[in-house]
Amino acid sequence: MVRVRWFGHAAFEFELEGRVVLVDPFITGNPRCPVTVEDIARADIVCVTHDHHDHLGDAIEICKRTGAAFVGIYELGVYAESQGVREAVGMNVGGTARVRDVEVTMTKAFHSSERGSPVGFVFGIEDFKVYHAGDTGLFGDMRLIGELYRPAVACLPIGGYYTMGPVEAAVATELIKPRVVIPMHYGTFPVLEPSVERFAAELRKRGLGDKLVVLKPGEFKEL
Repeated sequence: MVRVRWFGHAAFEFELEGRVVLVDPFITGNPRCPVTVEDIARADIVCVTHDHHDHLGDAIEICKRTGAAFVGIYELGVYAESQGVREAVGMNVGGTARVRDVEVTMTKAFHSSERGSPVGFVFGIEDFKVYHAGDTGLFGDMRLIGELYRPAVACLPIGGYYTMGPVEAAVATELIKPRVVIPMHYGTFPVLEPSVERFAAELRKRGLGDKLVVLKPGEFKEL
């Protein structure tokens, strides 16, 4: 069974055949998140795309409290270890690691950060893969991510301003060809795209409207 829960912004929880993977757990201070960090009772892996506060979020605390493995770019892994995380996996772009039975591949992302480079992740068990693009603009090699890893799910930012917006995210969906696309990084702050409406319209223009899965913050969905 694969189940996903969105916490708002770019924060997700995936349950993959008994393993719980969190990505960018921005819980505290997230105006759209309906839970507190204390409500996160279990995590096996916490993947962090970059060290901006709205992505690193509560990752360190969650890893220390639950014993989850922290996965990030090398420099961010070193930082996590320095903060007391017991298992920090510091990878780099293009690399793949097996972390607690989950295969994790690090992809590039076009953004900024203080420690190391911003990244995305492809992770999964057996043939079911999830692509979390992180904060990024559109880039042509998303087509290669689709061809190489064939993700069933793509989590793409649509908010604009700091990342790609609805038009670019629709093009990214064309390039990646996931089974479903889950929009993220919108509606959190005033400068971001307020809703999924424009993204949905752009997908429909391209004949991709049936791929869209919109989650409410805190909502679980089986995939």
